[in-house]
Amino acid sequence: MKKLNRKYIFIVGGVISGVGKGITVSSIGKILQSHGYRVSAMKIDPYVNVDAGTMNPTEHGEVFVLEDGDETDQDLGNYERFMGEPLSRDSYMTTGRVYLSVIQKERALAYKGKCVQVVPHIPYEVMERIERAGDKTNAEIVVIEVGGTVGEYENVVFLETARMMKIKNPDDVLFVMVSYLPTPAKVGEMKTKPTQHAVRALNSTGIQPDFIVARSDTPLDSKRKEKLALFCNILPENIISAPDVESVYDVPGNFEHDHLGENILKKLKLKGRGKNATWSAWESFARKAHNGKGEVKIAIVGKYFDTGDFVLSDSYLSVIESIKYSAIHLGKKAKLFWLNAGDFEGKNPPISKLKQFDGILVPGGFGSRGIGGKLAVIKYAREHKVPYFGLCYGMQLAVIEFARNVLGLKDANTREVDPSSKNLVIDLMESQKENIQKAKMGNTMRLGTYPAHLKKGTIARTSYGKDKIGERHRHRFEVNNEYIPALEKGGLVFSGTSPDGLLMEIAELPTKIHPFFLGTQFHPEFQSRPLNPHPLFTAFVKAAIKHSKG
Repeated sequence: MKKLNRKYIFIVGGVISGVGKGITVSSIGKILQSHGYRVSAMKIDPYVNVDAGTMNPTEHGEVFVLEDGDETDQDLGNYERFMGEPLSRDSYMTTGRVYLSVIQKERALAYKGKCVQVVPHIPYEVMERIERAGDKTNAEIVVIEVGGTVGEYENVVFLETARMMKIKNPDDVLFVMVSYLPTPAKVGEMKTKPTQHAVRALNSTGIQPDFIVARSDTPLDSKRKEKLALFCNILPENIISAPDVESVYDVPGNFEHDHLGENILKKLKLKGRGKNATWSAWESFARKAHNGKGEVKIAIVGKYFDTGDFVLSDSYLSVIESIKYSAIHLGKKAKLFWLNAGDFEGKNPPISKLKQFDGILVPGGFGSRGIGGKLAVIKYAREHKVPYFGLCYGMQLAVIEFARNVLGLKDANTREVDPSSKNLVIDLMESQKENIQKAKMGNTMRLGTYPAHLKKGTIARTSYGKDKIGERHRHRFEVNNEYIPALEKGGLVFSGTSPDGLLMEIAELPTKIHPFFLGTQFHPEFQSRPLNPHPLFTAFVKAAIKHSKG
């Protein structure tokens, strides 16, 4: 049997950022999977940062952690959730990562005395990484998102890579531009001109898009398709209408209404293999996302929401989606509320606001800002028996709150906030001390998947239905083992620990004391999937539903 040449699909953006390239990559990947092809995805970020771990969540959104510990852009999370396949660090690159690799090779004389130049050596490095990502996943098709917007200086070298790959193998590479068509309120007409300019900007790099995914408030009409086809040198059937939808999980179905999958396969000279069972399962999930009977109200109390006058919920994207998956699985609709932890600080915090919620979740984070507010919220949840779920820092703060208000250790704290505290119930991990002393901050936390053992008779063990698990981590601090006997005597149960018993992975209160009060040192949200919700999120949402019924 003749080996199939690997195919590459580049996704680029036009007009504005945040137009939906990541969801487009994820949706195309899902569609091509449903046609029977092995598909993988990767992201090229134009930032000079080596990885996303040092990027501020309010500026860039969530940092998504892969199994191997790579700290990546949130779009990698979308790829994994839609396609149901774990990715590795080979599926993510930044400008910084690429240039660092080339410089290290030059220092090691890998170029054998040649003058190392931005072109062609940077594109060659990018090309090598793209091919390696395909090899790692044994993919037949690799879908590549080029970050940023066409016309920006930052992504020119990546577009040059794509152009070179197209020239080398014209039948194996195609381009999709995701562009925005505005409808100015005072004009009342959808405008194609910005997208026309974006296509010409892409043409100036030597690339002609094969498809245009036309993002807009409302569906694209035939008149607009004809106009784009005429001025952008694209067949009308290759212009895909992508209007705003209630759920991003409707996007693959919308694309298929315009036969995107079949047309891509035709362009790549591939034969359709027929839709498989994964498509019907996806369609069923997408329908259920609209059909929940009743709401469950969940408050997310964080500090990475504010960005000027706007709220950036993308800071906690995986958490939000994980709650939704479990609610859908339980036949409900999750109604989420963003609460700024800072609003609950001070002498008279508005605690009464919390009465309306069925469940409270405190996600991960770093630093001291908003900590007083989070502790006040956790205290309320514990004392009023409101289902509580703490993730990473949310678990550590639950331990601190318990130590202060149950054990009476009023100055209990974390070294991260107050290193002078006499009762550091949360302390720096031993393995992290040298990193902190030497200011080695990038990609040095406890990262990636680690195993844990679960105790019988606990919420954790019951939820997972097994005694051994593997979950993804991202932290430097941990529960101080010196305080574990006192915490356990006071009633806190460490239901999940590392195999050697030294790291506390899950803390909870017994159900006879509280219906659901549980925190995890790891990030379960990174492994929750639309067709396979995470068991702890499902247990939390189930408890919240029960609480809502009184």
